Amino acid sequence: MTAAIGPASLSRLTGDQGTLLQSVYVIIPALNEQGAVALVLGDLPQLGRVIVVDNGSTDETARVAADAGAMVVAEPKRGYGAACLRGLATIRELVEEGDRVPQVVVFLDADYSDHPNLLPQLVAPIFAGEADFVLGSRLRGEREKGAVPPQSVYGNRLACFLMRVLFGAHFTDLGPFRAIDYAKLSALQMNDPNFGWTIEMQIKATQAGLRHLEIPVPYRNRVGTSKISGTFSGTIKAGTKILWTVAKYRLRRAVV
Repeated sequence: MTAAIGPASLSRLTGDQGTLLQSVYVIIPALNEQGAVALVLGDLPQLGRVIVVDNGSTDETARVAADAGAMVVAEPKRGYGAACLRGLATIRELVEEGDRVPQVVVFLDADYSDHPNLLPQLVAPIFAGEADFVLGSRLRGEREKGAVPPQSVYGNRLACFLMRVLFGAHFTDLGPFRAIDYAKLSALQMNDPNFGWTIEMQIKATQAGLRHLEIPVPYRNRVGTSKISGTFSGTIKAGTKILWTVAKYRLRRAVV
């Protein structure tokens, strides 16, 4: 379901924003983003934890992120999903060592295409008890020219059409900027190590009956060159994996 932020969400977060945001942990997968990661971190509000997962960078991404105040962990196995899984494993380790259990986990990219300052708007419906999972939809928001290439727009629309037909999942995008209740995310048992991560979460959230909202978010041209939509091979690999993920979960559903 697509929605604007309701008054209940905003009033709850505005009244206790500092306290509530301390229970938000952010995971930022990063691969060779030394020119962008500090911008991302600088636009985030004060949160419980900000974890940058260095996914095998060959530049100064890790150092820049650490200098900007993030907790930096390494995941040498390349893959967007692998980096996200490392971030979740880090949260579990922190909790075991005595850290507070987060209420909400937010994912966003390290390339500064998302607008990190809008994070409070994404988490507000979860704190207000209106949703378990909130997705920032780039295709419903204002996009800079070229920020989402035509092949990505088509691929997202196709994937969302298939999710709707096969799973009854009503989404308009597979956007990376998303917030989800931590306990419910843990129950989804995410496992995709690469391009299927976002759609896996959306399919599993639907199958688990999670209440979800979509919020239109602006999207700008990233700093640097995309590893996926910026290359032909990356686009093909991502598209193939997304379609394979849809087919896999549809077949599992048929067997059950």
